[in-house]
Amino acid sequence: MGKGTDKLYITHAEWSSEDQFSASAGSNVRHSNVDAAGFKRLPFNFCALSLQPFKQPVCTINGTIFDYENILSWLKDKGTNPVDGQPLKTSDLIKLNFGKNDDGEVVDPVTYKALTDNTHITAIRHGDSANVFAHDTIERLNVKAKNWRDLVSDQEFSRKDLITLQDPQNVASRNLSTFNHIKEKDNGNLHEDQPAKNSANTIDRSAKIVKAKEAIARSRAEREKATTLQTRPGQQKTLVSRNAISSSSTTPSAKKTPYNAARHTTGQAAASFTSTGLTPHTSGERALLSDEEYMLQARRVKHKGYATLHTTQGDLNVELSPEFAPKAVWNFTRLAQQGYYRDLAFHRNIRNFMIQGGDPTGTGRGGESVWGKTFADEIEGPMTFAERGVLAMANKGKNTNSSQFFLTYRAAKHLDRKHTIFGKAIDSEGVKSGETLKRLEGVKTDEKDRPVEECILKDVTVFVDPFEEFLKERSEKEKEEMRLEEVRRQGGAEDERSTWTGKRLRQDGTVQEGSEGGGGVGKYLQAALAERGAKGGDEEEIVEEIVEWDEPVEPVKKKSKTGGFGNFDSW
Repeated sequence: MGKGTDKLYITHAEWSSEDQFSASAGSNVRHSNVDAAGFKRLPFNFCALSLQPFKQPVCTINGTIFDYENILSWLKDKGTNPVDGQPLKTSDLIKLNFGKNDDGEVVDPVTYKALTDNTHITAIRHGDSANVFAHDTIERLNVKAKNWRDLVSDQEFSRKDLITLQDPQNVASRNLSTFNHIKEKDNGNLHEDQPAKNSANTIDRSAKIVKAKEAIARSRAEREKATTLQTRPGQQKTLVSRNAISSSSTTPSAKKTPYNAARHTTGQAAASFTSTGLTPHTSGERALLSDEEYMLQARRVKHKGYATLHTTQGDLNVELSPEFAPKAVWNFTRLAQQGYYRDLAFHRNIRNFMIQGGDPTGTGRGGESVWGKTFADEIEGPMTFAERGVLAMANKGKNTNSSQFFLTYRAAKHLDRKHTIFGKAIDSEGVKSGETLKRLEGVKTDEKDRPVEECILKDVTVFVDPFEEFLKERSEKEKEEMRLEEVRRQGGAEDERSTWTGKRLRQDGTVQEGSEGGGGVGKYLQAALAERGAKGGDEEEIVEEIVEWDEPVEPVKKKSKTGGFGNFDSW
């Protein structure tokens, strides 16, 4: 029966306490109810002087928040703290830095959780400014972790630099009825021209009005966004007929999917659904790939690339195939364009097998890809080690490709599906790659297959970059699509710019003069009239021929068979 105990009776202290709850009430309970009825709480994002949402928040060392403009004018006139009446100077004010999300809500800058009137809010002071956090964030990531550095600015601080702005367990500091300037106004000691024009009775109404305005602004923005997504690009808000309105309402236009859209979504809807610190997203928009990510997919770029390897034994042309090995071709061409292969020695040369290079250290253990790390094998495709002069990536095992490559001197079927093939040597006008390969194969080597004669790759020149060709073709295609879209927007397809008689139409829809004949049936009529005019004869009279048709002959009816009983009509 006792409060928080197992006693079977209630003491006098429990009966008369302020938190007493029962059918009876002590003397102190009635007094506490009166105070609770007059309690009005100031929201955390409101100025303690103007009782309105702050724009430039500053605070005192005790954690009282003011708007800078309001408190500045008050200090010039009074020079005291409007809340507790203690002396206050402008130099005592501390600028507060609040974090906000996309919707303009005040959030914790680390966890992105929205701060409310029930959140324990603490600021970390650095001189005349302070960064605002949720107290739970500072407690877990700073105090318990013994990491006394600001999570935003990475500045050192101590426990004395912590300023409590709002404590849900101590709401008395947010009670408007205890504010000194509110008491003075209620007592009639405040002049009309002083900043604190709003009394405590209007704080609830002001907060409701602000929240209603924010809700209206959010709903209006969502409506405009939905309207923008449903409206076709380039469509103007003009007066249309009733049929056009009905057709547009029955057949809504879908948003065109970008060419570089990924198969997966951005994940924002799922992330915002599981985390209260993120801005809510309801659309499952597909993620967009960069040009590099889009082109480095198998069977995407089908253009052939061409490069020349300049060696001490002669030039050697290679044809690059990015269709089945886009990453290897991208890595080889980008490293060549950066001058990575300039003046590198071939460190391994095995007669009747292959020659290997591309290692800046010359040991066969170095080399780095254009991404700074190894990349995966690309062994899916029809290319095999079935001939001489195959260009492939050297590796140290599965998915360990870097910058090293090799050229084969003969077919090597045992290397199929173990090394990425991305090109082959070809002959061209003025460059005999086969002869260069023969000279490279004839270079003398030691017992470890290292060339003892000079065998150096001077440089690699990329003549045709397949990826640049792909982007150029893609750009031209987009321009053509935009041109056709403009033609359709102006009133028809490209093949509808002439009438059925062959007359050409201008962009404004008028008939072009001198095109009566056109390129259709009309040109034959014009040719016949011109021929008759040249002969100077009269036009022949066209006589309608009347054909008389014979009247149709009625078919002969078949005679019914006689015999038998008949139909009993004569009975």
